[in-house]
Amino acid sequence: MELITSKANPKIKQIRALRQHKARQAAGLVVVEGIRPVGEAIAAGARLESLVYAPGLLTSDFALHLIAEQVEQGIPVYPTTPEVFASLADKENPQGLLAVVVQPETRLASLNPDNFSWGVAVVAPQDPGNVGTILRTMDAAGASGLILIDDSVDPFHPTSVRASMGALFWLPVVQTSFPEFVHWASTHAYYIYGTSARASQDYRAIERYETPCILLLGSERQGLSPEQTEICQYRVRLPMAGKATSLNLAVAAGILLYDMLEKRAS
Repeated sequence: MELITSKANPKIKQIRALRQHKARQAAGLVVVEGIRPVGEAIAAGARLESLVYAPGLLTSDFALHLIAEQVEQGIPVYPTTPEVFASLADKENPQGLLAVVVQPETRLASLNPDNFSWGVAVVAPQDPGNVGTILRTMDAAGASGLILIDDSVDPFHPTSVRASMGALFWLPVVQTSFPEFVHWASTHAYYIYGTSARASQDYRAIERYETPCILLLGSERQGLSPEQTEICQYRVRLPMAGKATSLNLAVAAGILLYDMLEKRAS
């Protein structure tokens, strides 16, 4: 394999373009950077389009073994100089390994209580870090997957991919509209637990979460609208003892996910 030494190399330019949503959407590809995230994507069965690594940066035996395995399976592998790799990397002090991966696609119609017994739906989240962190927390808590409703940030944004630490490839992520979500949830008789600062019930008062169930969260700025709140069988709030009026979306999701894990009906 010949070492790529130019940032103007066509393959390097193609991968660099995937930083942009339009290019990711057109190609159906996503860049996964870092040894652990790449390893998780491979372990989850993600379809690799190619691997890029910098021999001058990469010292991990585990990573070198991953590369050798992909070479044996016929995946294109491109070695580069550290300077060329740095032009692709999304973070400082890159580890020297990234993968170009085919974006997994899941349709809402394929999900039902048998394969999606409890999960999270978020209306129009705008912070990719929140989406990735929620996915990582869901994976830790054993939730089934994530539904992104209406005008959501791209879950394959580099920040989301990095924050998910590979969970993006283990869990189904669906993008849909609010009417489609309502129809799907009603058809499969999901219990919907919505969050609102104006809800009368403290989440700690819930003794058991009925299943199948969905935790419905509003966007970072707007929360749930009256129409969205109306579809919830249960409405809960998080207590706020200080001066702040709300919690970060991912933090709130984490608190409620672990409460659901402990109290969810079998």
